[in-house]
Amino acid sequence: MKLYMGFDDTDVAGAKIGTGRLARLFEHKLPEGARLWGALRHQLLIDPRIPFTSHNSPACAVVEIKDEALIPALVARAIAHIAELASEGSDPGLCVARETDELSEIIEFGLSCTHEIETQDHAREVAARAGVELLGLGGTNDGVIGALAAVGLSAYGWSGRFLEYGRLRRLPDPISVAALAEVGIEAVAIDENAHALDADSLIHTGGWLSPRLWGGRAVAPIEERDGRLHAIGKRPRDAEVAD
Repeated sequence: MKLYMGFDDTDVAGAKIGTGRLARLFEHKLPEGARLWGALRHQLLIDPRIPFTSHNSPACAVVEIKDEALIPALVARAIAHIAELASEGSDPGLCVARETDELSEIIEFGLSCTHEIETQDHAREVAARAGVELLGLGGTNDGVIGALAAVGLSAYGWSGRFLEYGRLRRLPDPISVAALAEVGIEAVAIDENAHALDADSLIHTGGWLSPRLWGGRAVAPIEERDGRLHAIGKRPRDAEVAD
């Protein structure tokens, strides 16, 4: 079973560890019987009326568990992880939901956060109706908004960029379509001349492969330029902080 663990507002300007990286590092805190399926970055509305550190981008650690009895321990570990790595002065929030929970309203909330201004009160109401855990862990607790949105958008299955997925950060450049498939990443051509990619075709990643969550799967969008296949996605300048 998948467990969605949303994190947000865990950093401040200039922090060495952003929310995305904090969520990704949670893999090292997982107990036996749990494994990280993937860590996702989501983009919410950018608006001057919304207080955010740099990009308004919460993150979600999607964890596969064998036994629901692990959930209380995972929540406790996530709280401790935030306490250890969140920046002083941040406003962290944590949301934890099972894939078997009734998540339709949470999905709607997440989608709303991509184009509307949402509130803590609404986030807490939605979480309460769904029966999922939503915790404010410091400061203004504004992180509950993005944490809930990250869970909703991950459950939606058509939003987000993978920060981690298997050996994502250790894959060679270039890499073949077949080798990507072996680690669970589907390469899909999306340029104007898009065609089915041969298994032995080489994809140039620039050392920064950025699969998307499309249809609940890890998909790497590919385009052809100058006779070569290139993965779409540019490494941001602050990747180590944000991701």
